[in-house]
Amino acid sequence: MKNVILEVNEKVLTENMVQSLLKLLPEEEQMSVLSEMKDEYDDLAESEQFGVVISSVKKLKPRLTAILFRLQFEEQVNNVKPDIVAVTAACEELTQSESFAHLLQIILLVGNYMNAGSRNAKAFGFSISYLCKLRDTKSADQKQTLLHFLADLCQEKYTDVMHFPDELIHLEKASRVSAETLQKNLDQMGKQIKSLEKDIETFPPPQNEKDKFIEKMTSFVAIAREQFEKLELMHNNMQKQYEDLGKFFVFDPKKISPEELFGDLNNFRNMFQQAVTENQKRKESEEKMRKAKLAKEKAEKEKEERQKKMNAGQININDDGDETGIMDGLLEALQSGAAFRRKRGPRQAAMRRGSSHPVTNILAKELLQENSSPSSGGKKTRMDSETKKAEPAKDTGSLEDLLEDIPTRSN
Repeated sequence: MKNVILEVNEKVLTENMVQSLLKLLPEEEQMSVLSEMKDEYDDLAESEQFGVVISSVKKLKPRLTAILFRLQFEEQVNNVKPDIVAVTAACEELTQSESFAHLLQIILLVGNYMNAGSRNAKAFGFSISYLCKLRDTKSADQKQTLLHFLADLCQEKYTDVMHFPDELIHLEKASRVSAETLQKNLDQMGKQIKSLEKDIETFPPPQNEKDKFIEKMTSFVAIAREQFEKLELMHNNMQKQYEDLGKFFVFDPKKISPEELFGDLNNFRNMFQQAVTENQKRKESEEKMRKAKLAKEKAEKEKEERQKKMNAGQININDDGDETGIMDGLLEALQSGAAFRRKRGPRQAAMRRGSSHPVTNILAKELLQENSSPSSGGKKTRMDSETKKAEPAKDTGSLEDLLEDIPTRSN
């Protein structure tokens, strides 16, 4: 372990290991006592033996602190650099987005129209924080907000505005950046680099050939200084971009932080997209209700027409040459009994009054012929009877007529 620290062997040393060593390392006084117990090494416990060996490393704590900074440096850069890039890109997108500028003009116009006659009329601008309050203004029926109206207006008449969310893609990332935390991280990085540079200047010569601390740390601190200066330039550019954005939107960059500004703008962007989606769902729902209402009115109208025809005794479900409603007409006719009411024609009425069943007529004629010529005319009578039986039966009328005439014909 002593050699690993002297060599600054990053294959063995890890961030957690170095942090544990710094946390559990004895104080300098105890380390001095342990260094004087070399002669009693074999009689000491394992932890004390480890302390005796490690205490022989010169400037152990500064070494471990520098090694830990080297192990964490890349992570620190990756934490700072994306935040700087996100804020810078968000500032550029806001100043260059024509669709967002057009949307702000429309909002100002609508606001002045609504405030006509009041002290807020004819305004030249409004605060960016006002954008998130558009949802608080509701219509008289409480079903829509001013934001829904603006989204609907832009979708119908100003389609170029609908692309502004795609032009502000870095807003979400920039809304999570704390300018204060970003500045602290950069300041801490600069202090660590300066401290390491001083340690290298005052560090004692290498203890032995395995002591590579000065060599490796000198190379590292040069690279770290170069990357830190680049980050500082990027951060200064970010601050200038944000100040220019304050002039562009007329707000004080010192009073409104990037986190607050980009947070409001990101919330507005999400609310606008949500309003567009809700408008689409509302229109689809209204269209379904309209179609359902028309279908219901059509069905009721057809039902009334069929009812009128049934009341007039003129059921004809195929008047329009259409099969629509055939089953409904049949069911209604069966339920009302109209299907069983049938007008008797002249022929059926006459048959009911003066005619009997054809079979009864044939039997009566056979009996009369048999009574008139019992011997000679028997054969002829039978032939006539068979011939008459072969003749087709005449129209017997409806089932109702037959049932009604049963007593008469029996007589």
